[in-house]
Amino acid sequence: MTGVPADRPERANLHVAGPDDAAELLSGDQERPARIRTAWTAADIMAMTFAPPKWAVPGVLSEGVNLLCGPPKVGKSWMSLGLGVDVACGGKAFGSIPVERGPVLYLALEDTARRLQNRLGKVLGQRKAPAGLTLATECPPLPQGGDKAIAAWLDRNPDARMVIIDVFAKLRGNSAPGASAYDADYAAVGRAKKVADDYGVAFVLVHHVRKAGSDDFLTEVSGTNGLAGAADATLVLKRARNQGDGVLHVTGRDVDENEYALTFDSDAGAWQMLDGPAEDHQVGETRAAILRFLRATPGSTPAGIASAVGLKAATVRQTCSRMLADGQLAAEPGGRYRVPGVTGVTPVTAVTQPALTCENDGDTASDSERGD
Repeated sequence: MTGVPADRPERANLHVAGPDDAAELLSGDQERPARIRTAWTAADIMAMTFAPPKWAVPGVLSEGVNLLCGPPKVGKSWMSLGLGVDVACGGKAFGSIPVERGPVLYLALEDTARRLQNRLGKVLGQRKAPAGLTLATECPPLPQGGDKAIAAWLDRNPDARMVIIDVFAKLRGNSAPGASAYDADYAAVGRAKKVADDYGVAFVLVHHVRKAGSDDFLTEVSGTNGLAGAADATLVLKRARNQGDGVLHVTGRDVDENEYALTFDSDAGAWQMLDGPAEDHQVGETRAAILRFLRATPGSTPAGIASAVGLKAATVRQTCSRMLADGQLAAEPGGRYRVPGVTGVTPVTAVTQPALTCENDGDTASDSERGD
């Protein structure tokens, strides 16, 4: 064999992969070698051109499988129906995000036609009912033909933007005998994902969270990690008690991790997005005022903050100290503060803002501000 040193044995079964051929593992007892069926070089990948992801709601819901999770009665169904109406009408999701109009399939598997009519009447308001929104209260489980039924609807609606399954537990079907809980969860979402990927459509699977809370919202998804692991994105809706109505936490493969502060209008059955970071709507009024001011004027002193927002200097000093301990603020030399991630020291000038009233007339922060 040409080019092989005498002290090195010939490797007659060595297969050298070419640019259009995947690597093979050869053995004497294999009739057909195992091979990686789809493989590219890094250069091949970088030379490819792909269409951008199709967004049902830009920045929030992309094509693929999206888990929408939350505790019972938090408003998941109102949110999913509202999103379906907004996309079918071509309006603004959450009252602020423009969406492209297209057909939507909404599987309301826990509702009746009468309840859907009542809810639709609220959500639509003065809008005309869109012909592009298809609603159904029954569908076979995915393993028993539900996936084919959804695919048939998508075939009839090639411009479809979104499929909503409310709730996913009604459609997931039974687990394969002997499958682990993780494998069963992964396979259940995988069935929906195959249809979503084949058609390039955003699927929203409405699901529940565990009773026990967690600092990591992903761990709150009911079931094993197989659910969130198989999904392209996970959204968890939490209701912030006694403050902002709710916060939507979002993370995924094609979506940036983010959280959005929302308020629920019960008269219109609609979730609306609030201005500013979600954290501003999850803290007390005093802390929120300090955060807003320091984002615009980083490097301010408690005295400057107090003068600008209409609070007592002692209250602001104590509140800033607590916020520093809680990680909501960072300290700078000279007794100045800033919001973490917001840099620069800006000279403090008094600005006119609506004054906040304190329940406590003394020099200490009130119990409601402390959040204890």
